This record gives sequence, structure tokens and C-alpha cells, in this order.
Amino acid sequence: MNQHFSQLKKAVEVFHSYGISLVGPRKNDHFIKQLNMDPVFVKGLIFELEYNLQVVLQDELLGNACTPKEVIKLLLNIPQDN
Repeated sequence: MNQHFSQLKKAVEVFHSYGISLVGPRKNDHFIKQLNMDPVFVKGLIFELEYNLQVVLQDELLGNACTPKEVIKLLLNIPQDN
């Protein structure tokens, strides 16, 4: 549980560096449609999350993750030995 908290804290810092608030209904906003992010910046965000958390997210699962909440859910479902 402690490791999940550390990962979540790092993820929040990365999202904030991109100007994405994870408080309230904004965490459910679509990256491209509602947050008006260019797909290149979305890929950069994913890269920074992977780099800072030292994990690898599967591309198949990332295709379905279109909101910050969905990406965090993916991060929390990664096995701890990854």
C-alpha cells in the first residue's frame, strides 16, 4: 500500500507539470477532446509517467485510457515486481 501511495504522488506531480488537475470532475476529461492536448503531448505525458514511476504500460491498455483517471487506474493495476 505504501508503494501505491508513492507512485500516486509521483503521478500527480507529473500530471500537474502538464497543467492537469486531478481534483473534481476534471479527472474524467478526455485528453484530446476536453483538455485540448495534442496527441504528441499525451505520448509525452505517458513517457514521463513511465520514466518517473519506472514502469512500462502496455500499449494495448493505453489505447483505451483516454482520461487521467483511467491512466492512474492502469498504473495502480501494474504488478509490484514490474
